[in-house]
Amino acid sequence: VAKLCVCDLLVAQCDVNCCCDPDCSAADVSLFTTCSVPIVTGDSRLCSQKAAIYSLDVEANPPERIFKLIDQVNPSVFCIHATNYKQALSFSSPEMPTSENFDQLLKQFGSASFSAEPDSWNMNTDAQNPSDVNETYSYEYGVPIQTVDAFLRLPSPVVSSWCSDANPAGFLVNQATKCIRSVSMEKCGNIQAVSMLFYINSSILAVNITVQSIVVQSLNGMRNLLNGSDVLRLPMILDELCINIVLGVSYHITYTDTGEIIEAAASFVLGAINKEALSIQQSFEISFTQVNTKPVPLSGNPGYVVGLPVRAGFRPQGYPFPVEILFAALVLNTNKYSQLTILQSTSNQDCLAAQGARTPILFGYNMISGCKLRITAAMKCQPLTQTLLDLLKGQSFPEYVASFGNSQAQDVLDWVPITHLHTSEQRIYNTFQSSCQIPVSLEIEVKWTKYGSLVNPQARIVNVTATITTTTLKQLPSGRERTIPITSSVVFTDISSPAEPGYKAWPTINAKLPFDFFFPFV
Repeated sequence: VAKLCVCDLLVAQCDVNCCCDPDCSAADVSLFTTCSVPIVTGDSRLCSQKAAIYSLDVEANPPERIFKLIDQVNPSVFCIHATNYKQALSFSSPEMPTSENFDQLLKQFGSASFSAEPDSWNMNTDAQNPSDVNETYSYEYGVPIQTVDAFLRLPSPVVSSWCSDANPAGFLVNQATKCIRSVSMEKCGNIQAVSMLFYINSSILAVNITVQSIVVQSLNGMRNLLNGSDVLRLPMILDELCINIVLGVSYHITYTDTGEIIEAAASFVLGAINKEALSIQQSFEISFTQVNTKPVPLSGNPGYVVGLPVRAGFRPQGYPFPVEILFAALVLNTNKYSQLTILQSTSNQDCLAAQGARTPILFGYNMISGCKLRITAAMKCQPLTQTLLDLLKGQSFPEYVASFGNSQAQDVLDWVPITHLHTSEQRIYNTFQSSCQIPVSLEIEVKWTKYGSLVNPQARIVNVTATITTTTLKQLPSGRERTIPITSSVVFTDISSPAEPGYKAWPTINAKLPFDFFFPFV
């Protein structure tokens, strides 16, 4: 068990936050924020087995990796006491192709679909227990999703841009592909890959694939959502057009915490082609959601992707206990997905009318927005100050920002606190009776750096500063008014150090000469 490491993906390289990776040195471990795989076991169905526990000692300087090997006992009464047939607990090892068995393997696996079971498992199929058909299966990450006949297909381009139907969908592996399919209007009814039935006719073991929604796209690109999604629409020729051609399929899989798939739904985009069309572009997507949980969109994996929102959160009451709820998601009308937002500019540029309008801060994009505030002599200082603060910072300004695009709430070290600063302008407007400080601008500076390998660096946020600028106002004469601009801005600063090549120390010459080499000069 100590030699097993499911997060060791890179060959001869250290994987980030993979505490069991043997390629990671002590210097690499000191940069880890958490252990992505804290416990490694052989098979959870065994009654007793060894378990490797990995953790980080964050109090040490630098942080160190802690490894423990313990005996884990399974309290279930249905656990396996002894394994007399170990091949039944996992997939069999694939047969390596050689010059002798190449033709046999090509015949068995060369088609678009093939059986996942060896020939020896297909014996006595007539004596199969009918109750076995409804049995469920627990998947692990990356394992191909099995259907009744083969695997769940997710067509993708292989060598060229043409679609290949031999790409199986992996469990918990979100994918999005686009490829080109050759079509013909005269034969559109006979092409399986452009029919809805091709993507829903196979059930995922005991789970049937249901149709969640159907969107019809016209020849000019206009899309309409159909009210009824329970009707199977097959390709057919109508008015010199072949309609109901599948242009896109989006699978959504719901699973339990044990890896069991309990629901599968598919959303379709159907279109039409004419006689001139020789090919179409199809798009395919698959996503996974755990049951009784709300999906949280990520902004990268692991580093931020330019153009995706900056993820943020706040610290709830009771910190630091419990750790499981250290960072709660912001569920607000103006901040639905826990994103860092700023004031959104409106057409009328009226600050008092723009309350509640927010726009997410996109990573890597410098942004500026604002509005105009019309001040009259009847306005009170304190309510106006609070209104402007709510306008600039929103209903609930977050306290932390995710350092990575996929930072989880329970990983404390993956969240960066927001530093708040206050500055004051020297200009004075003749407004209120006594001097009044009102906020007029919010400037957010996001400092980020390139993290990881030089081949594929990941964007990581290391510091966020929010600066509120205030100005002093005095009383205006009765009936007079003044307009003041209110602005919000975001600046992204790359503080990465330039990469420098490393060289070994130059060799030194240690030459010994005879003691009389310079005689008679010395």
